[in-house]
Amino acid sequence: MKKLLALFSILLIFSCSTKQKNTLSTSKSSQDSISSYIQKSTNPKLKAVAKLKLINKAFKLAKNSGNDSIYTTVLTQKTYNHLILQQYDSLLFYSNLNINHSKYSKEKINLGYQYSLKAYYFKVIAQNVDSAFINYNLSKNQYKAVNDRSLIGKNLINMGIIQKDKSDFFGSKETIAEALHYLNPNKDSITAARAYNTLAIDHRKLLNFDDAELYYKKAINLTTSYKSILIYKNNLAASYIDSKKYTKAITLLTEVYENDLTQNDKKQAARVLDNLTYAKWLNGSTHNIEADLLNALLQRTKHKDLKGKIASYTHLGEFYLAENPKKASSYLDSVITLSKLVKNPKAEKDALSFLIKVHPKNINYRDRYLFIQDSLYKNDLKVKTQFAKYKYDDALKEESILQLEKEKAQKELELTQQRAQKQGYSIGIAVLLLSLCFLFYFYIQRNKRLKQQNKLDKLQATLETEAQLSRKLHDDFGAKINHAMVLLQNNTEKTKVLDSLEDLYKQSRDFSREINDVDTGENYKDHLYGMLQQNNNQDVKLVITGGKNIDWTIVNKINKTVLYKVLRELVINTNKHSKATAINISFKQNSKKLEIICSDNGIGATKKALNTKNGLLNTEKRIKAINGTIIFETKKNEGFKSVIEIPN
Repeated sequence: MKKLLALFSILLIFSCSTKQKNTLSTSKSSQDSISSYIQKSTNPKLKAVAKLKLINKAFKLAKNSGNDSIYTTVLTQKTYNHLILQQYDSLLFYSNLNINHSKYSKEKINLGYQYSLKAYYFKVIAQNVDSAFINYNLSKNQYKAVNDRSLIGKNLINMGIIQKDKSDFFGSKETIAEALHYLNPNKDSITAARAYNTLAIDHRKLLNFDDAELYYKKAINLTTSYKSILIYKNNLAASYIDSKKYTKAITLLTEVYENDLTQNDKKQAARVLDNLTYAKWLNGSTHNIEADLLNALLQRTKHKDLKGKIASYTHLGEFYLAENPKKASSYLDSVITLSKLVKNPKAEKDALSFLIKVHPKNINYRDRYLFIQDSLYKNDLKVKTQFAKYKYDDALKEESILQLEKEKAQKELELTQQRAQKQGYSIGIAVLLLSLCFLFYFYIQRNKRLKQQNKLDKLQATLETEAQLSRKLHDDFGAKINHAMVLLQNNTEKTKVLDSLEDLYKQSRDFSREINDVDTGENYKDHLYGMLQQNNNQDVKLVITGGKNIDWTIVNKINKTVLYKVLRELVINTNKHSKATAINISFKQNSKKLEIICSDNGIGATKKALNTKNGLLNTEKRIKAINGTIIFETKKNEGFKSVIEIPN
């Protein structure tokens, strides 16, 4: 909680520094008073109650000041102080007030901060993870609007952790992978390490122990926090225990347990001791096992670690299972009691599985076990569907926004055309008076219209590309989600369900790669060739000629990006529809332009069919947007040829 509050403090200071730049419209005396109250409230020696009194005085002045920036700054500090004082009703009230005001004044950075503050409240205080997930997503969208990649990544990690905690491990993997796309390991090393640790937990829970080990080691190598290193090593050791690599677990846990940082944190020391002793027992050791397990339980009881006590009771129950069933039952009964208290049905289920072995004729244990198992299954299905729906609804919302932006652009074009018509009448009159001035003015207006039209063409190409990706997300990805849900509802074998979900995960990863930025630097050629090979069917021969003679350094980045995506679309189109056995791509360059010819020996297409292919129409719009040309030459059963020319 201290780390999260520290993060909110940093965001608060940043918010204040940006808002206070625009204060000229406020009267000088009122402005000075507000600034004075804010400055005094930052005194670290003041108690939180005294700080809030100062902020309340500033708030009374700011809400009548007529200055949006000052009002937002004071509101932000006020919500933060209510959080510190645990005045949660006031926190929510003023946070909502702040959000509504920031929407009106279009302050996206502050909106992102307020949504993340509400998400923290719902997750940590109210323990309403659904509302927390929604607010983290809203915060992420605001930071996307200002391209703050670090805070986009942090919000996605928090969303992924919520999915992980709710056992949506596949969904968590997808969200964490998206977070890593935004994070810079050099600047966000601690955050990226936290992402890898979460990703490792997802794989461990899915019994992918090799992948779990890989990501735990990445987290360990990346973080600069030594305390986090010890935590990640303990997690890696727990994965070793799950995969029965007891010797590795014992070696690693011994190193962590003997570290001074671990010993200074009694709660963490008890956790490591319990894991270490459990690993030794599973490895066949009997020396001090009982005493160390009881010592770990004693420390956890002393520090009121309820979740830790559940783990200790479970290990002790398992330890006594064979030699002292009565003691085992006592500890396992304690697990059940605590599990109900902290609402952890999975721990209760594990305890019942052991109790059934001790009391095989106890029908109540069996009935309770089956009831919990069925409840967990239904809850897991509900959670997976719920988080998938949140993301799907968010995608639909973004598509709707894109459509509104397109309509807005069209209206702006109509207004521009109307203005141009009015200007045309004025120009007509001017022609009668001075033909030279008319020609000069006409030349300027013509250039303006061309630039405006070109800008609209580029915008339209971008919007249609994004709409196509959105449809792909809806048609392909949504269909597979529905298929997975049907499998689950029909109690299909677990392996088939996992296979379906793995396909879904792979498709989401490929979709993510499809929309990623193109590397237009010195590795562009290798990146381009690799993409062509990757998207080409193994049964189709791909021949590339003339590439060695191309100087890619003189081709601008936008043109490289467009060419990359157009060639990708053409190769995919050929593999899907042409039934070709060979594709030939040739490059030719002069001082002004780059020519690319892409041809195949497939079945070709009629002109009517060509005009109905959305993908080809989209490639044509992309090329036109960069002042290039693309010509399609095809006849049925005579192959397909595309001739592309783009400026360097």
